[in-house]
Amino acid sequence: MAPTRIDTHHHIVPPFYAAWLQRHGIQAAGGRLLPEWSAEGALDLMAAASVATGILSVSTPGVHLGDDGEAREKAREVNEFMSSVVRSHPSGIFGFFAVLPLPDVAGAIAEARHALDVLGADGVMLLASVRGTYLGDPAWAPLMDELGRRGTVVFVHPSELQAPEVPGIPPFAADFLLDTTRAAIHLAQSGVLERYPNMKIVLSHAGGFLPYAAERVARICSPDGSNEAGIARLRRFWFDTALSSSPYALPSLLAFADPGQITFGSDWPFAPKERSLHFAALLDGYPVTDAQRHAIHRGNAERLFPRLRRSE
Repeated sequence: MAPTRIDTHHHIVPPFYAAWLQRHGIQAAGGRLLPEWSAEGALDLMAAASVATGILSVSTPGVHLGDDGEAREKAREVNEFMSSVVRSHPSGIFGFFAVLPLPDVAGAIAEARHALDVLGADGVMLLASVRGTYLGDPAWAPLMDELGRRGTVVFVHPSELQAPEVPGIPPFAADFLLDTTRAAIHLAQSGVLERYPNMKIVLSHAGGFLPYAAERVARICSPDGSNEAGIARLRRFWFDTALSSSPYALPSLLAFADPGQITFGSDWPFAPKERSLHFAALLDGYPVTDAQRHAIHRGNAERLFPRLRRSE
């Protein structure tokens, strides 16, 4: 059977980018050693997981390590590399989320315009937080205005918390989930979801703790202090299934999220092939209707990326 899935959480680690991080003393991301990446490896995972299209993105720490100028240069280099990967393969095999040099807002706006208008990016990747500043912060509002005006697809990926790492608990295990949840709450409180209804914000890893804790946080996200309005606001987010299709996490996601706003995610190569396939198999085995399965695997992502629509 031909591959069908659209993988909206599919990472890329360009070799020059990994070498640059290592020169800055960064050997790992979120507690995982930087993995090797190749287009051949990506295609191998995609074939095994029945993925027709992988939407490429870099992970934490992104491209801003303290110097605005260096961050702008690295963002351009990484985005041009991702664009070249897309162009060098048959149409529809790859897409990409552009990386932006936040917290440099002016640089981020300029790079978003170049990536979307010139390089053909399918959207942008924003880290949930950068050195303690979260998405939804007023200082970053000009960037959100630019993305909102365009109706951009925004993929939110967690970063590391501004706190000492707990021995034995790597950031990817728990801190990532809290980072995403904090960003979602902050974004909801900012009102950006209502101001820009055409902007689609996809939260990684099933939204972190958000589906599980939605009732708990709804009032502080509500425009009028009511639970109902808070829940309605939080349900405007989109969610991917990366590392989150277990029989424990998936019921919470399906109970909370709009069923038309859930997409498939592999998290490869930070999730090794075996781990990615494990969660894909859990999703395949979960009892949903054929229509729901198609929506998660492909249909919902086709609404995010109309260029990938298949004629029936």
